[in-house]
Amino acid sequence: MIVCLRYYFILFFLNLCIVGYAQDFSILGQVVDLNDEPVALANVIVLAEDGSTFYTGTSTDDNGQFIINNLSSSTYILRVKFIGFKDFTQKIILTGHLDLKRIQLHEVPEGLDEVTVIAKKPTITRKPDRLIFNVENTALSEGSTLGVLKNTPGVIVTESGVNIKSYPADVYINNRKVQLTSEELITLLESAPANSIKSVEVITNPPASYDADSGSVINIVMSKNLVTGYRGSVFNNYTQGVFPRYNAGTSHYFKNNKVNLNLNYSFTKNKINRDQEDTVNYLDNSNNIEEIWTSNINRNTWSETHNLNLNFDYYIDDKNTLSLTSTGLYTPYFKYLIRNNTDIRDNTSVFKGRFSSNNLSRDNKYNIGTDLIFRHDFDNSANLTFNAHYTIYDYERDQNVLTNNFNDNNMFSGDSEFNSTANQKTNIITGKIDYSLPLNDSSNFDVGVKFSTVNTESDIEKLDVVGNSEVIDLNNTDAFKYNETVFAAYSNYAKSWEAWELNVGVRLEHSDIKGESLTMNESNTQDYLDWFPNVSLSHQMLENVLIYGNYKRSISRPSYTDINPFTFFLNENTVVLGNPNLVPTYVDHFKIGTNFLENFTVEAYYMNYDGDIVELPRQDNQTNEIAYTPINLDKKVEYGFDFIFDYYPTSTWNLYFVTSFYNSLEESDFGEGFVEQNQWSNYSVLSNSFAFLKDQSLTANLTFTWIGKNLQQFQTVEDRLVSELSLSKTVFKKKGVISLAVEDFFNLQNYEASTHYLNQSSSSFIDRDTRYIKLGFRYKFGNTKLSTNERTTSAEERQRLKDMQ
Repeated sequence: MIVCLRYYFILFFLNLCIVGYAQDFSILGQVVDLNDEPVALANVIVLAEDGSTFYTGTSTDDNGQFIINNLSSSTYILRVKFIGFKDFTQKIILTGHLDLKRIQLHEVPEGLDEVTVIAKKPTITRKPDRLIFNVENTALSEGSTLGVLKNTPGVIVTESGVNIKSYPADVYINNRKVQLTSEELITLLESAPANSIKSVEVITNPPASYDADSGSVINIVMSKNLVTGYRGSVFNNYTQGVFPRYNAGTSHYFKNNKVNLNLNYSFTKNKINRDQEDTVNYLDNSNNIEEIWTSNINRNTWSETHNLNLNFDYYIDDKNTLSLTSTGLYTPYFKYLIRNNTDIRDNTSVFKGRFSSNNLSRDNKYNIGTDLIFRHDFDNSANLTFNAHYTIYDYERDQNVLTNNFNDNNMFSGDSEFNSTANQKTNIITGKIDYSLPLNDSSNFDVGVKFSTVNTESDIEKLDVVGNSEVIDLNNTDAFKYNETVFAAYSNYAKSWEAWELNVGVRLEHSDIKGESLTMNESNTQDYLDWFPNVSLSHQMLENVLIYGNYKRSISRPSYTDINPFTFFLNENTVVLGNPNLVPTYVDHFKIGTNFLENFTVEAYYMNYDGDIVELPRQDNQTNEIAYTPINLDKKVEYGFDFIFDYYPTSTWNLYFVTSFYNSLEESDFGEGFVEQNQWSNYSVLSNSFAFLKDQSLTANLTFTWIGKNLQQFQTVEDRLVSELSLSKTVFKKKGVISLAVEDFFNLQNYEASTHYLNQSSSSFIDRDTRYIKLGFRYKFGNTKLSTNERTTSAEERQRLKDMQ
């Protein structure tokens, strides 16, 4: 009996081993496309022999490889599926380990266009508080980030910054403010690749979680990571304008289960030309022309800039993440030379004399901002975020100005020369705590607090050159200290139900400011508490009819340089003055709109500015000087209507058109009298995006922007037409991209501006270096299937950093 039991036990044990061994077979392989590029995240499933019963399955990794273990000896159906490709199906009789080597997927020829339409998001999405411009997988994604912004509806990029229409906008990346001055921002955006951009949000009514001085926001949303691995790229751009420009850089990205690292470096070498013709009519006490000064001004700017951006995330566990982000800009070489030749004539055009003035300046600066961020996710999908930020900004300028004077016989009558040095150091420290709580599937509540402190020290010294000696000019030598402290708290509530969406919030800010001129023994203090509400409401009336409206109150504080009382001399007769008595601007913005038939949008808006800060050229008819001075306007109002049309005539052609008719009104009391001006204007954009060839590897974008005659800071600016054509072609199995861009090919981007009110009479024609041809090449290496969540962080106080004039 015992022997029989042993026999059956041994027989049972051997059967178990045989069965266990039989189920230890595996199937492995690699899935690729027709270019032998790995296909990541393809579904690989094993079905029973009849093809109807699912047995097991997996997905390919970022190298397209897969392995399925624990299979028994049997007959199976193996199926590989990935969107845009034909299903791969093969019958397998498995009797051991099987290596299928490479499985090549084929695109669906008869369904290719349909797949493209499904995969490509519409170019424009309208929401109550923002416009979303989707650029992923379009021609724009192969260019620069600056190129994307230039083609974003409603956004105007100038040499001095980024605007929504004619108003400065704060630029964010992944909801964090970019920590650079306006000029530095342009340099950064021009060198940053656009291939990781998912969309651009033009937010005209930012929620309360944004800082109170974020009246309008451009938020660049980057694509999220899907898989782990490494990728990198190198790029080089050559631009031929009046002079050649160069831009090169490299990006590196790595992610595994614990870390997420993104490092970008770029180097830019530019020489940029600007020509300007100025006419100033100096008036007598009766406002009749007494003298006419006509100037031809040429400005050349040389610069070499290094940009470094670091983003590092460490995933402590599933609920806690520690992040370090830093953006550094270093400009070791910045030189500009202004050549001014001015003729002086009387009111009958009789020559009275002339002068030539050369202004040579050399700058050196660096700007480093760093954020340390900790985020904790709770089980109820809520999250708590701590953010600490520090900025150090250092700026130095050495200037030499030489003026030669000539009499009415055009004979040399003497010269004057001076040197000046200017320095500015700024430290910014901020701390933020944000808490976000989903109340249910349709509502969310956000709350947060913020503290910021800003300390700026600057000084200027002017030395007149007398003979071979330098004599200090005490009237134009000074030191200035500025301290600002802001406490802020906010709450925001978002709710959606049936056909309604609501977003309402309020932000409270207390500001304590003190500016002190050490040499002049003057100080200016401000202490104020303000609240900033915002609300957005939308209603889906019918399937194709959406109506919405919103309101926001915001603040715009003076830049640190604007309130600096120093006088910067461009030449003996042209100066830039600070104004320590500036106060913040408060803006109330109302908007209502409707979107219908999917392709049409109509909006009406009204904006009221209380104390708008503008820099005006003011002529002194007694001293024949022009002073650029920031002031607070008594009143500024703008209202208008926007009409938007967005349509896909075909699956590879997008047509976008917007036209805006608006009125600007400005009022101010200049002491000599009250001035009121208003002007109706038109702003229109026509943009076409195309994709060519069967694989859509050739893309193009053609954009025309019309900026009609408009009013800006008591200056009438004449019509302009901005034109740009960009092309890109993928090469080397989509690892390389060749790009070509041509801007201002009609040569209509130059403009004329004129000033005529009270005792002010002048005009200018500005010819900027906007006509160029740009050729670029980018090569991607490593795992080129990766997407990134690259971002740049900052504190809002950095936005008001501003270079000395």
